[in-house]
Formats: sequence, structure tokens, C-alpha cells
Amino acid sequence: WQQQPPTLPTVKALGERLLLDSGTLTPLLKRLELQGLLQRKRSASDEREVHLALTPAGGALREQVLPLKSQLLCERGIDLDQVAELRSQVGVLLDQFMVLNH
Repeated sequence: WQQQPPTLPTVKALGERLLLDSGTLTPLLKRLELQGLLQRKRSASDEREVHLALTPAGGALREQVLPLKSQLLCERGIDLDQVAELRSQVGVLLDQFMVLNH
């Protein structure tokens, strides 16, 4: 749900973001599709490109997940500023990793 229409993410872009290859990602996406949480659609202009779209049921999960995330962080006494800083540092490391591997 982080990327919304009109720009639909592709399987390739999601794999790059998660650092997962298509052999790992495709079975996961198939299961999510079977559960009615997302749709996979081949591009009309390039059949190799597969776009992803959340279904209403998939989008509704966001409303369930966000409160759980906050609740877990609060229950564990985790400082949100520290989480933000750690996330930023991991992002920098991932960027450096991607530069080294391309």
C-alpha cells in the first residue's frame, strides 16, 4: 500500500526494493492473490512486466496493521526516534550495497 495508483508497482520493482529475486517473490505474490489481497496484471505494452494492485481486502489490512505496529512499539518501550534513525541507517547501508552490486 506504499505505492498507490496511478503508478502500479511491478514485481521487478518490488523485488528490487525487498532484495528478493522473482523465484522467491512470485510464490508469495501468488498466495496473496489466492487470498484475494492483491491482483497481478501483465502490462499491455510489455508482456514480461507484471503490475501489482491491492484489492479492497488488501487495502483494508492497512487499517489493521498500523494500530498493531504502534501497540507493539509502545508495549516494548521502543523509542520511535531511535526506530526512525535505525531505519535511516539501514536505508543508507542498502543504498551502498546496491551501488556495490551494480
